[in-house]
Amino acid sequence: MMEELTPKKTIGIIAGNGRFPVLAAHECRKLGYRLVVTAIRGETEPVMEQLADELIWVKIGELKKMVKFFKKENVTEAVMAGKIEKVRLFQENVQPDFEMMKVVMKVRDFKDDSLLLGITGYLESQGVHLMDSTFFLKKAMPGAGVLGKKKPSKPIVEDIQFGFEIAKAIAALDLGQTVVVKKKAVLAVETIEGTDQAILRGGKLGCGKVTVVKVAKPNQDMRFDVPAVGLKTLKSLSDVQAEAFAFEAGKTIFLDLEEFVERADQKGIVLYGVES
Repeated sequence: MMEELTPKKTIGIIAGNGRFPVLAAHECRKLGYRLVVTAIRGETEPVMEQLADELIWVKIGELKKMVKFFKKENVTEAVMAGKIEKVRLFQENVQPDFEMMKVVMKVRDFKDDSLLLGITGYLESQGVHLMDSTFFLKKAMPGAGVLGKKKPSKPIVEDIQFGFEIAKAIAALDLGQTVVVKKKAVLAVETIEGTDQAILRGGKLGCGKVTVVKVAKPNQDMRFDVPAVGLKTLKSLSDVQAEAFAFEAGKTIFLDLEEFVERADQKGIVLYGVES
């Protein structure tokens, strides 16, 4: 008698922009899960259609449509992968349904954590448990110390230490998670425009040879908004001739890690993990 096959476990991905959702989807498939994706129009990479077993496209704010789809596909566990730039909330591509409006009415402000916690609470109430967003990418989160071949000079180490304290302070206020510093002066603080634009702005003001520091929030909720950097960020660092990029060890996702390190070595950019 032939043994009955066990159905594959289903995992949902709420896919934002960039490489994060794509890499998470690849790892999910490698582990043998059935993959169900909610993709955001204007944000999610089209390649997700090829990686998913089932996929639906929604606009920002269509919570009811998302949950209905997940329930239909028996999704009880999901991860948020990839950001949706908050500036989009003030632009096009936003279509809040009644459920989203109820979430917005309950939050005390429009900070990232407030909105995301509100959405998370709604999903949980509908039977969709949000997992650690780094679940599939633990190997892409380097530890403390030098990452790559280039070692930091004493002035760079001092700028890293200075920048780390400032970055932690702004992260605690939920303003951003990145600062650009030079000679212990803050040139740029990340706000709503995102990491790459903050790097470009600060690098221009510093006329190159800047140090960029990115951190997790104090008591970072690993279900969402975990610090992540990729080749686009590396290009921004290169464009402004940054000397160093420091990150919080064990809490920062490096998308395309090996290629990131190789290219940083070629550009002579210091990569340094800081233990909080």
